[in-house]
Amino acid sequence: MDNTPVYRTRLDNGLLVVLKEVHTAPVISHWVWYRVGSRDEVPGRTGISHWVEHMLFKGTPRFPAGVLDKAISRVGGTWNAFTYLDWTTFFETLPAAEIDLALELEADRMVHAQFDPAEVESERTVVISERQGDENEPLFVLGEEVQAAAFRVHAYHHEVIGDMADLRTMTRADLYRHYRTYYVPNNAVLAVAGDFTIADLLPRIERFYGALKAGPEPPRLARPEPPQRGERRVVVEGPGETTFVQVAYRAPRAADPDFWPYLLADSLLTGPSNLNFFGGGLSHHTSRLYRALVERGLAVSVSGSLQATVDPYLYWITVVLHPDHTPEQVLQVLDDEVRRLQDAPPRAADLARALKQARALFAYNSESITGQAFWLGYSEMLADASWAEQYLERLAAVTPADVQRVAQTYWRPQQRVVGLYLPQG
Repeated sequence: MDNTPVYRTRLDNGLLVVLKEVHTAPVISHWVWYRVGSRDEVPGRTGISHWVEHMLFKGTPRFPAGVLDKAISRVGGTWNAFTYLDWTTFFETLPAAEIDLALELEADRMVHAQFDPAEVESERTVVISERQGDENEPLFVLGEEVQAAAFRVHAYHHEVIGDMADLRTMTRADLYRHYRTYYVPNNAVLAVAGDFTIADLLPRIERFYGALKAGPEPPRLARPEPPQRGERRVVVEGPGETTFVQVAYRAPRAADPDFWPYLLADSLLTGPSNLNFFGGGLSHHTSRLYRALVERGLAVSVSGSLQATVDPYLYWITVVLHPDHTPEQVLQVLDDEVRRLQDAPPRAADLARALKQARALFAYNSESITGQAFWLGYSEMLADASWAEQYLERLAAVTPADVQRVAQTYWRPQQRVVGLYLPQG
């Protein structure tokens, strides 16, 4: 991201507005973020945030479903939405001259989504089919078991897609209540980047969003996960011929100062994690686990995933085993490499390479206007705008001793979940 200042203001109804002028192309990317995700769901309602996201594409009286898609396509724009652990977001990237379309569309469906009963039932079939498709993937099945084992109390316990039992039984009234509870201006962030002037865009935002009424403060689940008192293991058997090992260590929340050295520890061990949904990754071939597992023939691939979250979450390491080796052999090598980082800080040259990779990935994923708008809203979901603005500065301040400390603190066997997928093919 460049050094262009970020402008923040709040409308009278509580809507936080975050703007950044980017005049590299005549394009604007417009995002509305809601502070609601799977962490806000209770048993009986798991998957409801994702399903409500789907329903907002079914239209309003002003913008019926077919009209929405055609209106965006007609001006050469793109649009989509995502639901995750802590948030739900909707975006449009389109020619700068068409920004009023995005403003009007999102302000309208913040209030007037219809939730037609027939559409609810149609979408139930879609979401159940999506869940069934996931269940055919070994890594989804394994990951769901690992996640459930890691969180006994916190609502990070369940997958974003939700449990099949809840997808079959939730009602239209459940969905609409969730929508009206969380889709309110005072629970939302409007993030816009692109070819505009703040002086011109602010009155437009006020015209479309300013009249929307604030709602009651949405309820929050306050169920912190208690400390884990020993390693947990889960074994999943299923079809196929491939064995997978998945290890989930505890990870700090994004606003924790430990998150930054953890990012570089991740880069050293498995290669840098991509936090931005709009960009690719980098080669992990210089990582310690790649060299120890893949180059030595014990594994076909190894990857890591560190996510930025509101509450402490997990750092995932996933290994696809070579058929000639066992999970025990892979876990022994993994433990050896983790111990190396715990016993001695990384060499300055190794940390410099990890920092260079993490910086390159951040820069690569900030090139597009859509990517820059993503960072604006994403940061506000996790902390505030400074989280992304100071991203590189905070990484550069990490020392070898910091990396060693987070490895010692978070990568203890007693605080991890080990998952094995054993094929029955």
